Amino acid sequence: MKGRNTLDLTTRYLGMTLRSPLVPSASPLSDELGNIKRMEDAGAGAVVLHSLFEEQLTREQEALHHHLTYGTDSFAEALTYLPEPEEFPVGPEGYLEHIRKAKLAVKIPVIASLNGMSIGSWVDYARKMQQAGADALELNIYHIPTEIDRSAVEVEQSYIDILKAVKSVVSIPVAVKLSPFFSNMANMARRLDQAGANGLVLFNRFYQPDFDLEQLEVVPNLVLSTSRELRLPMRWIAMLYGRVQADFALTSGVHTAEDALKAVMAGASVAMTTSALLKNGISKASEILKDMETWMEEHEYVSIQQMKGSMSQKAVAEPAAFERANYMKELSSYKDMP
Repeated sequence: MKGRNTLDLTTRYLGMTLRSPLVPSASPLSDELGNIKRMEDAGAGAVVLHSLFEEQLTREQEALHHHLTYGTDSFAEALTYLPEPEEFPVGPEGYLEHIRKAKLAVKIPVIASLNGMSIGSWVDYARKMQQAGADALELNIYHIPTEIDRSAVEVEQSYIDILKAVKSVVSIPVAVKLSPFFSNMANMARRLDQAGANGLVLFNRFYQPDFDLEQLEVVPNLVLSTSRELRLPMRWIAMLYGRVQADFALTSGVHTAEDALKAVMAGASVAMTTSALLKNGISKASEILKDMETWMEEHEYVSIQQMKGSMSQKAVAEPAAFERANYMKELSSYKDMP
């Protein structure tokens, strides 16, 4: 049995060595420096700041207000939905100052987040984020295409074009946060990898609105993730690990040490979490890491690197049969259910 003091939780993500694979993902939790410090104290390997939105950078306040109140499924990170324009935690310049202060406050890497869905002058803020001290950038291309005449080819190319535009103005690593809704996710991953993505963050969650039948209006209906949502990103990372050079971050459904360990075994460099911290407090991160160490000690693993990708498609004897076999096994298991 290996002693706990020999355990190595370090991982490599976006060219950086992180002290642990647990990373709080973009959320309003990172609005406050005190929370970022608490994340570091709880053992987080890095922190992703809340997003700066394209709309904050390119639209007049009146147009922004219309856009934000038009459809409550437009963006991914709000707790009750995106705030009114005058209620954004910080404006563009305030966001850059927040990066500077965060870098002074903590030693772990600070990853800025830029959320947009088109090519435009807002992309220049990626360069300003780098100048403010961001160690890396998470590019959150969150878009629900509703234009009936726009083809899938055009939609996919827009992701590539945005990534290339951002990469052209920064030298820090760039990760792309994606949804799973592509006709061929594997091909899209390869295209983004070839276009220069240093990491792929799988997956974004689409928050869907509800109807208030009394007020006759569209209302936000946020439901935090559960561990069951781990399966979709875990499946895709397990299939893509070793087939592209970009690092993988698994996000959505990481609530326990088991979830984080599964993410790593699938091939993820980091396991990102927010809902667990919102539900249980930031100190939940230290509990998850402690439980990971206990599991590793009991199962005689000495490092994160040792287990990384051990349950991926690359690790099985017949990779071509990996997905089909699991599909058939899942269906056949139903007959044994009570």
